[in-house]
Amino acid sequence: MRFHWFLPTASDGRTLTTGMHGTHGPGHDSALADTGSDRHRAPALKYMTQIAQAAEHMGFDAILTPVGTYCEDAWLTCAALAQETEHLKFLVALRPDAISPTLAAQMTATFQRQSRGRLLLNVVTGGEAAEQARFGDHLDKAQRYARTAEWLTVLRGAWSGPFDYTGSHYDVRGAAVFAPPDPLPGVYFGGSSTEAGPVAARHADTYLTWGEPPAQVAAKLERIRSLAAEQGRTVRFGIRFHVVARDTSAQAWADAERLVAGIDPRQVERVQATLATSQSTGQARMSGLHAAYRGSGRTADLEVHPNVWAGVGLLRGGAGTALVGSHREVADRITEYAALGIEEFILSGFPHLEEAYQVGEGVLPLLGAGTAARR
Repeated sequence: MRFHWFLPTASDGRTLTTGMHGTHGPGHDSALADTGSDRHRAPALKYMTQIAQAAEHMGFDAILTPVGTYCEDAWLTCAALAQETEHLKFLVALRPDAISPTLAAQMTATFQRQSRGRLLLNVVTGGEAAEQARFGDHLDKAQRYARTAEWLTVLRGAWSGPFDYTGSHYDVRGAAVFAPPDPLPGVYFGGSSTEAGPVAARHADTYLTWGEPPAQVAAKLERIRSLAAEQGRTVRFGIRFHVVARDTSAQAWADAERLVAGIDPRQVERVQATLATSQSTGQARMSGLHAAYRGSGRTADLEVHPNVWAGVGLLRGGAGTALVGSHREVADRITEYAALGIEEFILSGFPHLEEAYQVGEGVLPLLGAGTAARR
């Protein structure tokens, strides 16, 4: 198993109201507007450096950096942090609507050389109409995934070019880079829709899913395995979870409760109304996990599987579930998902600096991973 951490380039803090992925636009209800408060930490380079170095020190393999106008640019941030770390890899998210595949090939090749082979790519097709429109992208969902497939074809072709390609979205002649990246960056890709599956099967090295109950995850993985087998390929599987892990289960659940304590129900409804406009199938699945809570108001209804808590999704888009429990309980849940075929775990917590140590010191050694286990 491989374990990765997350870089909160929107903002960070001790509450769920920081860095609200997918629930606001630039300058509108943004957590960044309140970075002067002691409850919020701006994504300043010095603070991002602390998180990256903590993840490296704790033995995480890589750190995921998000993409979008709600956060700082992933490429520039990771290029800076690569100079402040030695072994940590950077799982850089990027979107085909915002960059040409040939330029992306050149950037990845350069990053690999400058970082000594520490780049991984998380290719994000995008599912928020307003966010897509900011980049001048007005394609529908099926067209976006078709473009992503072509984009990945040209990207890989350019790495070993010169490469010619003519498709519905790209027409390139002699696409190439100064020198091929060495090693080739692993391509991570996620998507729960029917349109996403064939793209993952043909192009992804690692297929990513957000944290759902095991039965749902198992069904999704089986579908992608089958599609990949039709292409004569196999793919790795990864999952994205937040984590609240403590010495005891009671401490962990108390801290999880504090993340949602005192939340104004009207704020939850505003966020959910925004998320309901998403074209993302994965987002719809995330929102469905806490629908029972919104009807009852009982916090217990947010636990959708033992130690799997959907409370994060009340105020945040994207990954909306957390593993909550004692260090041993969280390790046991990770082992349960690993038995389904999950090999990579992208984890995070609030705040990301302190929680990197909580997970790195308390959970990873129980799984034979992390700095302590390697020692």
